[in-house]
Amino acid sequence: MKIILTGVALLVTSSVMFGAENSEPAEKSFDAPRGLKVSVKEIGPYTEPADLQIICLFKHKPDADTYEGAAKDTDEHLHGILSAVRNRGEFVGELGETFLFTPPSGLIPAKRFMVIGLGDEKDLSLDSLRLVGRIAGREAVRLQAKHVAWAPVIRDEGDTTIDVGQGDRAFIEQLIAAYDTEKRLQEQELAPAFSIEDVVIEAGPTYFEDAAKQVEKGIQSVAEHLPERNTAPYGFSKTQ
Repeated sequence: MKIILTGVALLVTSSVMFGAENSEPAEKSFDAPRGLKVSVKEIGPYTEPADLQIICLFKHKPDADTYEGAAKDTDEHLHGILSAVRNRGEFVGELGETFLFTPPSGLIPAKRFMVIGLGDEKDLSLDSLRLVGRIAGREAVRLQAKHVAWAPVIRDEGDTTIDVGQGDRAFIEQLIAAYDTEKRLQEQELAPAFSIEDVVIEAGPTYFEDAAKQVEKGIQSVAEHLPERNTAPYGFSKTQ
C-alpha cells in the first residue's frame, strides 16, 4: 500500500475576532495534515463546546495543589470535581495518567472531560507535552470525538518553566503524528474508520499571539516530516 500525503495549506483562515459587540473570542485557524483544522482560541476550558475537552494537571501535592486562573475557574464550574479526585488520591497525576468523566448537564458545554497527568512539576519538559499530544490524539479517536479542545493550564498551576507557545507546538506536532498513525491503521482495516474534524488549543490573552505563531510553525514542521514516514503496511496484509 502506498500512501500519498498531499501538500498542506497553511494559509491562516484569519478569523481573528477581538470581540466587538458580540464578544467573540480571538481565534486563528490553520489547515493541518489529514484534513484537520487546528485553531488557537482565546477561550477557557469551561467555555468551549467540545466533544472532548482536555486539560493537564501536575502530580498531586499533599500540602496543596495550585489553582489559579483557568484551572481554578474550571474546577469551580465543575463544582470541585477536579480537586475532589486529586485530594482523595483517585487521580494522582503521574505523567500520562488519564481521568475521563462526563460533566453533569449544564455545568460546561463540553460533552466529556479528560485530565492527563504531567507528573512531578520539577520534571516538566517539552517531552512531557509531546507525550500528552500523542495521548490526546489517540484518545480522541478511541472516544470518537470529532471536536477536541485542549488547555495546558500549566501557568494556572503556578509553573513558568516552559514557554507557552513552545509547549503548544510540542503538543500539536505529536497529536498530528499520532492521528496520522491512527488514519493509516484505518486505511489498512486495522481500526474502525473515524475522523477528528478540529482541534482547538485554548490560550489566555497574554499568550494568544505567540501560541498561534508557534502552533503554525509546528503544523508546518510536521507536514514536512510526515511524508518521510515508512508507508509499508503494518505486519502482514490480508492477502498474504
